[in-house]
Amino acid sequence: MNIDTIFQSMVAVRSSIPEDAFTATALGIRREGSGVVIRTNGLVLTIGYLITEAEEVWLTSSDGKVVPGHALAYDQETGFGLVQALGQLGCPAVDLGNADEAKVGDPVVLADGMGQYVEANIVAKQQFAGYWEYLLDEAIFISPAHPSWGGAALISPDGKLLGIGSLRMELSQGGARTDINMIVPINLLRPILDDLLNRGQISHPPRPWLGVFSAESNGQVVVMNVAEGSPGALAGLRQGDVISEIGDGQIAGLADFYRKLWGSGPAGTEFPMRILRNGREAWLRVKSADRGSYLKKPRMQ
Repeated sequence: MNIDTIFQSMVAVRSSIPEDAFTATALGIRREGSGVVIRTNGLVLTIGYLITEAEEVWLTSSDGKVVPGHALAYDQETGFGLVQALGQLGCPAVDLGNADEAKVGDPVVLADGMGQYVEANIVAKQQFAGYWEYLLDEAIFISPAHPSWGGAALISPDGKLLGIGSLRMELSQGGARTDINMIVPINLLRPILDDLLNRGQISHPPRPWLGVFSAESNGQVVVMNVAEGSPGALAGLRQGDVISEIGDGQIAGLADFYRKLWGSGPAGTEFPMRILRNGREAWLRVKSADRGSYLKKPRMQ
């Protein structure tokens, strides 16, 4: 692998978000990270939280060229974001690899759009449940971690794109703590890319969403926070509540909570939820929503 060649396809991504945007408090109004050119027309793949509700996006190539970009699409389910350069970046496109063939122990490189990279190894491929109502059946985890992971490109030894950096986490094994990065596998992009390019979103109906930030503790789902004005807040969910049942289905961990939520019916469906609050049981009536309906839509610069 020639790392200089890889950097030619990398860009820095900088976005500005309105102060009244739904995600402004949680994610900030100035966001910076990376992206990778996947088509020669200037189509950039990044991690979606960098461009959610963006009113301005700027792309900077490895040779210092700065061009505006359009936040073309953000897929809530995978976390991928697409930006279309509105000027000539002049960057070559990186080839998409096959993340399914990547194995634990394989050497990889995680490269950002600012000229930094880490040589790492895949340390795990497993299910990942994120606190923001997000679930991957098989995420990629690498170590050591990259300090600038958001939107960074995971590259295989043959120079192909295996995924996009999403998080920095801590792995604890045998009393030792190691920083790792969670990567969204590139294979999740292929089935939805045409929809994102042509419609700005995937073709199937949006998943039900509550706006609840949760964590798993000893198999229980505990509410850490609830987004203001969200379905969860309107239903009366509070920090510290333990979500134990949706409808007539008991909850067995965070991933199971999400799967039961998404199986409760289309966005907008009302259902009962059993919670434990201060050691006492209570039932709430919850009406889910489409997360996208709370977000500002991209506009052309």
